[in-house]
Amino acid sequence: MSKAIFSTPVPSGANPLHVGQLYGSSRSLFLAEKIAEHKGLSVVVCNDMADADQVEQEILFFSHQKHEIFRFPDLETLPYDQFSPHQDIISERIKCLANLPFAKNGILTLPISTLLQKVAPSDFIQQRSLCLKIGDTRDPIQLRENLIQFGYRSVSRVEEHGEFASRGAILDLFPMGSKTPFRIEFFDDDIDSIRSFDIEDQRSLEKLTEVNLLPAQEFPLDAAGIKTFRQNFREKFDINPNSCPVYVDVSQGSSSPGVEYYLPLFFDQLFSLFDYLPDNAQFLIDQSSFDTCQSFRDQVDERYEMRRYNLARPLLKPEELFLDTEVVETELNAFPCIYYSLFKHSNESAQTVNSVSYT
Repeated sequence: MSKAIFSTPVPSGANPLHVGQLYGSSRSLFLAEKIAEHKGLSVVVCNDMADADQVEQEILFFSHQKHEIFRFPDLETLPYDQFSPHQDIISERIKCLANLPFAKNGILTLPISTLLQKVAPSDFIQQRSLCLKIGDTRDPIQLRENLIQFGYRSVSRVEEHGEFASRGAILDLFPMGSKTPFRIEFFDDDIDSIRSFDIEDQRSLEKLTEVNLLPAQEFPLDAAGIKTFRQNFREKFDINPNSCPVYVDVSQGSSSPGVEYYLPLFFDQLFSLFDYLPDNAQFLIDQSSFDTCQSFRDQVDERYEMRRYNLARPLLKPEELFLDTEVVETELNAFPCIYYSLFKHSNESAQTVNSVSYT
């Protein structure tokens, strides 16, 4: 930005900044300025996904510089739902988890309920990532087996993220995090060409030299992952596991509807989004989102109580899947934070600025 409109102190982890009276579009103008001033990743925490999308668009409107955009969308399911998110949502989430640790700058805008979700360990994403380049020697049969282990589905025609189709020396593949699918042609065991193609008419679009593959799911469905899930399930729940459809599906190597709410059973320990963030991250937080945070946790607890007695589908406790509000507040202390609000701040014990003083 050519000239700053809002002049504020610099926040730190132990000394956050509270800014009030951000009326109308002044909120996004203020956020755009603070993001431009910061040399690192900016995480904007909002009330819900609709608000996050709106804030992101407004920030980009006010910004005079291009920012790398990271998206970690909400699952768009209610807690303990018995169906899974759309593949496009999973694709965006996995892409974000793969790139966040290496972010030197940019913007991540998300609802606070998404910040509460526990996620897979970072090494799971990195160990199941693969780069294919022209000239690489790859056994096509082994590559297809690797894709299945990474959670990709074998289909006759590729139409959505996480699918692949094999026809002789040609492998069609729609990687997670990619805008288009790719067609890989082999000459014996060598990758001879890579082209993007259109889903509708299957025509090639452009030549590429390489393609990056990410895992197709946020949990492992290879032999080791299935073994860990089965063992943890039997230790956690005192029921006949074969009476549970999720257990049966996973045991057969299939992704069961709603399996996302059994994520802890695939790992020894889960991470939070805080574990993925680079050290240079700052937080810009809607103060009212903490009310939303508590409301979301109350909803999780309520749905858990309503559904926990179904022995055919036993549930993990909320604290195994989501962070507590107190844990979020503790994690935020490790980062410089700016809390913004529509209302006037009057907390004399904190760094407090009301924007009316600077307009």
